[in-house]
Amino acid sequence: MSLRLTILWIWKLIDPLFYFCSRLHYINDDKNNQSVFRVRITKYKGENFTLSDGTMINRNDLLLKIHLHNVRLLNDYVRIKNDLKRARLMYKSVLNSMPLLASYLKAHPEEAKIKGIIGITTINKGIRSLGFDSIPPANCLYRNVKKLGQLPISLLSSNSYKHFQKNGLTYLFLSKEKLYEKYGRNPSSK
Repeated sequence: MSLRLTILWIWKLIDPLFYFCSRLHYINDDKNNQSVFRVRITKYKGENFTLSDGTMINRNDLLLKIHLHNVRLLNDYVRIKNDLKRARLMYKSVLNSMPLLASYLKAHPEEAKIKGIIGITTINKGIRSLGFDSIPPANCLYRNVKKLGQLPISLLSSNSYKHFQKNGLTYLFLSKEKLYEKYGRNPSSK
């Protein structure tokens, strides 16, 4: 446990540099409480496909890329030894942050051009109940490199390497309309 805490302490020191270099933005509510997401606008570079709600995602579409604030979540839950309890708390943190994500997108200057949300993860449990579609990246090399990048997070967040091995890397997508429908009012319905 002390090795985990030491690694998290070092990560907390380095995280502001990552934040600065990555062009990410925090999402805050009216009381300045931060969500578990950090976001930025990105152009999608993968294969074209259709989401479950009929939204077409094409190459070069603008999407809001979400990053979990992993060091914060891990630091909050590192002392919880039960993987299932820790997973439930993380799920609840993400669920509670979804309305803030909807509000952020609704107020974004490029909201009309943004088609939806994109993320990438090895966590595959509970994503459908949040409204996300999951699609594995088509490029095998990209998939393996990104999964390797997820290894430290997985090792710090789980008591077992087996979780990392069995979970595949997937894109998470959520259309703007589905986000608004599930977590906030659609601006076009004002």
